Amino acid sequence: MDSSATVSPSLAERFQRLLADLGSRPVAVVGHARPDGDCIGSQVALARVLRARGHAVVCANADAVPRRLAFIVGDLTFAPAAALTGEPAAIFVDCADHLRAGEKLRARLPAPLGNIDHHLSNEGFAQHNLIDTRASATCEILARLFLDAGLPVDAATAQALYAGIVTDTGQFRFQSTTRETFLLAAELVARGARPAEIGQELYEQESPGRMELLRRFLGSFERCGGGRICIGTLPLGIFAETGTSAEDTEGLVDYARGIEGVEIGVLIEERPDGFKASLRAKDPALRLDQVAGLFGGGGHACAAGLSLRGPAAADFRSRLETALTERLQRRDADRRTS
Repeated sequence: MDSSATVSPSLAERFQRLLADLGSRPVAVVGHARPDGDCIGSQVALARVLRARGHAVVCANADAVPRRLAFIVGDLTFAPAAALTGEPAAIFVDCADHLRAGEKLRARLPAPLGNIDHHLSNEGFAQHNLIDTRASATCEILARLFLDAGLPVDAATAQALYAGIVTDTGQFRFQSTTRETFLLAAELVARGARPAEIGQELYEQESPGRMELLRRFLGSFERCGGGRICIGTLPLGIFAETGTSAEDTEGLVDYARGIEGVEIGVLIEERPDGFKASLRAKDPALRLDQVAGLFGGGGHACAAGLSLRGPAAADFRSRLETALTERLQRRDADRRTS
């Protein structure tokens, strides 16, 4: 593999220290709530590599594996917090903070051994923190670590890593996609990843209910901030009405961002006790991770999320519109003075 696609020496050293500290202990590979392709791909790939090294491994999530990602799971076990037994060493992947895995898993695994992630808002919450905010996906970090260390990356592991990279790069369209991303993707294909199968499973298996959910989401669009912000809303009860679930919202917010003239797309999901919002931008200078941080969330410069409950949810939409509009104005002012 081209040497330019390798990890930094410090990250490689931290990975070796993590492996050394694991010893022969059983491992729980923990992903975030409402898992996406990068989360599940990272869990599957890391679990398979650790299992090949002799560890007993279980993957732990607050929510079930999404239907469209089940094809990469294979014979691995995914379990909620209540099903975990013993005292496994916990490695969190693709989690911007400890709570991102959910309250039950944070309480069950209060002292993570490892934290492997690429989110800008990740400040390090484990004994060993392997964070590379330049990486397009956590799967990209893992692929580099495995290949650099000469660890076994078989076809199933390559398939999981490729799937995670595809989803978090928006099929290699987002600004986080680099030459190194393509080099890694090529290496994973050489090791057995099947891009055509991954594309079909991820993007060509839409249920009628999800298409109705998309129709309703598109119909809810409203623009503000001089037309540069587009907000779509999924009202309370829509999942029951359309026969869908929260996992079917994956990727919907990109339609709001994709409109000509729109710089920030927003999906607001109404919940019985508050709101969940996904934010997407075309320009990393807008730093949506910082906007989400105002509401207790986090993420990336161009992709972030947040959840609000109870009194904190009061006047949420107006406060979010104000924060996003101010962010656009600040970015514009910086451009004029630079």
